[in-house]
Amino acid sequence: MPLNPTIEAVTQRIIERSKARRTTYLDRMRRAAEDGPRRAHLTCGNQAHAYAAMGDAKDALVAEKAPNLGIITAYNDMLSAHQPFKDYPDKIKAAVAKVGATAQVSGGVPAMCDGVTQGQVGMELSLFSRDVIALAAGVGLSHNTYDAAVYLGVCDKIVPGLIIAAGTFGYIPGVFIPAGPMTSGLPNDEKAKVRQQFATGEVGREELMKAEMASYHGPGTCTFYGTANSNQMLMEFMGLHMPGASFVNPGTPLREALTEEAAKTAVGLSALGNNYTPVCDVLDEKAFVNGMVGLMATGGSTNLVLHLPAMARAAGVDVALEDFADLSAAVPLMAKVYPNGLADVNHFHAAGGLAYMIGELLDAGLLHDDVKTVAGHGLSHYTLEPEILNGGFHYREGPKTSENEKILRPASNPFQPEGGLKQLEGNLGHGMMKVSAVAPERHVIEAPARVFDDQHAVKAAFQRGEFTTDTVVVVRFQGPAANGMPELHSLTPTLAVLQDRGLKVALVTDGRMSGASGKVPSAIHVAPEALHGGLLAKVQDGDIIRVDADKGTLDVLTEGVESRQAATPDLSNNAFGVGRELFEVFRANVGPSTAGAGVVV
Repeated sequence: MPLNPTIEAVTQRIIERSKARRTTYLDRMRRAAEDGPRRAHLTCGNQAHAYAAMGDAKDALVAEKAPNLGIITAYNDMLSAHQPFKDYPDKIKAAVAKVGATAQVSGGVPAMCDGVTQGQVGMELSLFSRDVIALAAGVGLSHNTYDAAVYLGVCDKIVPGLIIAAGTFGYIPGVFIPAGPMTSGLPNDEKAKVRQQFATGEVGREELMKAEMASYHGPGTCTFYGTANSNQMLMEFMGLHMPGASFVNPGTPLREALTEEAAKTAVGLSALGNNYTPVCDVLDEKAFVNGMVGLMATGGSTNLVLHLPAMARAAGVDVALEDFADLSAAVPLMAKVYPNGLADVNHFHAAGGLAYMIGELLDAGLLHDDVKTVAGHGLSHYTLEPEILNGGFHYREGPKTSENEKILRPASNPFQPEGGLKQLEGNLGHGMMKVSAVAPERHVIEAPARVFDDQHAVKAAFQRGEFTTDTVVVVRFQGPAANGMPELHSLTPTLAVLQDRGLKVALVTDGRMSGASGKVPSAIHVAPEALHGGLLAKVQDGDIIRVDADKGTLDVLTEGVESRQAATPDLSNNAFGVGRELFEVFRANVGPSTAGAGVVV
């Protein structure tokens, strides 16, 4: 199948837009690669420090003939998704020893859980943690003793931060190793129902806690299709995972085999192996287009619209919001995974998963096959499925049909002809909406505004019974420069209750919602943010706002808003507490959300 004209046009546009930046980037990477394995440039004293604790591996390291693998790990046992990484370094060292290589833990990076910080002050550090992760990984890799790297990370800001680091050290080959999703627990729709019942006082905290614990119950990623699982999808579509690695549960024989295979693969990709493939060659313009196509086809996380431009810049590629908009119009929505449906990622994987979807999109001309990946040249490697057969690890041909078309459909018969994310633009600025879970009759909301400067005030107004008519809830001064752009996902049960009462409700904010944003239409990431001249700062209660996901518009219809004095927020409380003091330099220097809200790129 020839390449879809829109895919081709967007790709060429990105190539042209990126030409100067990408050329400079690749020149730097080529010069770094020409110096050969990094350890050759260390003094004997440098090397002695690096190898002092390596025991029997010292001789191999000194000889410089065996590849040395750097492990960047985001392990902690507070995140269920990262808890399995505890034993990965030992497993990776044992795996590479079988092929005559060595491995060292190069460094650890922070990994916070947005599920723990939702609605809490700590969420104001969440987005900035991406840049901290990139910096921390850079510190680890700066020791210059590694011929290749593996990156252990899964969740929301961790994978984007690690990609920024991997791109910065793009002359070093790298493989991303996931840990997989937890097994299915309480269905996500049942959990959401209990949350709404708690918001209205129908059930108490004991019932709510029971439901939450039954949903989040073991090691692995949360099973809904939010940012963490969207990250895993992205790594396959961009060729940085082993094929089929994303959604295999922790602690299973296949999960163990995939981890071993990834470690061995990373060794083979080094300049001391037979297939030198630096990350800079994997992370090209076509890879990022493939990633955006996967995002649209799966109805993935809104957060990746922030992360992908920042990730791309680290590899010398300029991705713009117009690219997301055009790709969304060309790529069909093929999956329904909660909150876009009742299934979780385990059900999606069982129905055919990413192997089936990638095969369908390749056949439809909606993906670039001619890309380099850690599995070899060609994205078609990712239509294969891993298996353990007769005690050995193998790949077999992936599924050609969906096992459940209520969850996963062919590209020729999708759930909807366009992707799951929609760009919005109007006099209120530029925003976006995850429409895959929003009923078509709610794509257009026109109603009076209720304006708030924080999410807690919205909940208080709800408890006082103040929402009795159709309403556009405006929550402003939530942008990256104001307070770090926290997710406002804890508003979802409140707004869903109003919607279920028959009201037309929408959210408009310069903050974020969860990557699992659900059935309430939410215009998010609005830029310019209110603090930096956005019209949201001039909106008042009663102004008529129209959110139109069909036409892609976001406007205040009341006349004279532009001539008003902008509201002046009191942000003094955002400057301290729970570590916020440490991040003033980030708030002062962060870029706009339209460019990825980056600090280090």
